[in-house]
Amino acid sequence: MRILWILILIIFPSLTSAAAIRIKDLVDFDGVRGNDLVGYGLVVGLNGTGDGLRNTPFTEEIMSNVLERLGVNVSGEQLRPKNVAAVFVTATLPPFSRAGSQIDVTVSAIGDAKSLLGGTLVMTPLNAADGEIYAVAQGTILSGGVSVQGQAASIVQGVPTSGSIPAGARVEREVAFDLSSLRTVRLALKNPDFTTAGRIEKAINREFGARIATMNDSGTVTLDLATANIASTAHALGRIENLDVEPEQRARVVVDQRSGTIVMGEDVRISRVAVSQGNLTLRVQEQPMAVQPNPFSRGDTVVVPRTGVSLENEPGLKMAEVAETSSLSDVVAGLNALGVSPRDMIDILKSINSAGALHAEFIVN
Repeated sequence: MRILWILILIIFPSLTSAAAIRIKDLVDFDGVRGNDLVGYGLVVGLNGTGDGLRNTPFTEEIMSNVLERLGVNVSGEQLRPKNVAAVFVTATLPPFSRAGSQIDVTVSAIGDAKSLLGGTLVMTPLNAADGEIYAVAQGTILSGGVSVQGQAASIVQGVPTSGSIPAGARVEREVAFDLSSLRTVRLALKNPDFTTAGRIEKAINREFGARIATMNDSGTVTLDLATANIASTAHALGRIENLDVEPEQRARVVVDQRSGTIVMGEDVRISRVAVSQGNLTLRVQEQPMAVQPNPFSRGDTVVVPRTGVSLENEPGLKMAEVAETSSLSDVVAGLNALGVSPRDMIDILKSINSAGALHAEFIVN
């Protein structure tokens, strides 16, 4: 099998030409967040791809409960339909959602159903961590997977046992949170950094003409809205979230060995180091040979194993020397000039990092 390795080099611009990012994209406002919801429900209308009730008795139990609530007595009955499936329903309740608004839900099979394509989710309550019901989900499932099965073969593309229902849940209960009563709000940086936090502090104080923002640490900036003449907390956050700030980041090298992806920032520096790399190839090939007996003899045909083994040591790359504190572009240009493939470049970067010459955070996925 031929493996395709992809090299992606993202070179971030220097600080003087760094793109300004809105504060709303850099931080999370304390208290302004979503809440996770989960429910256990039943999907009906499947074309024979539902749960096998002998292997998933909980499906029969929930189906009996639903029918009992609808006034259908099924006590002592053995239900064996193939068009129902037990599912988990998950959703996120956005901040400040009001009763009657609709949210998206995700439906996932928990039994041995083969596909949820074309199924309909029966009314399912969605609970939060406090055990209260905040939304009710129902609707037709949209699944991106395809499953086809014949008598002797089958094929599955995507994940047919999981799907979504856009706007499939209606909010029934609101989360009690009074934003207007807050006079102190914390901003939590998504990527903690002292320099970025300091710039956010300066940008906010400059906007309001007063010292209302204070940097507590690399990941937190506190807003004291009581010291400023502000109509409401919502108005203040609306002005703050659209301020532009140039974020700072640590030098990082991120490597994904499965896909052969390498992502490096411009701030990556490499000290003086020499690199030499080569390939060792071992080939083992089986060529069995059938030996026939002599004519008119009573012998049997025998298969004699034949194994060919070869070891090739390809010429290694010439010794390459990287100058002191070389930049990313210099290193990449030098490795490309040596004909280094992305897979080999990953191994070289690992070795350079182990030698202590790579001045960046090295992350391997």
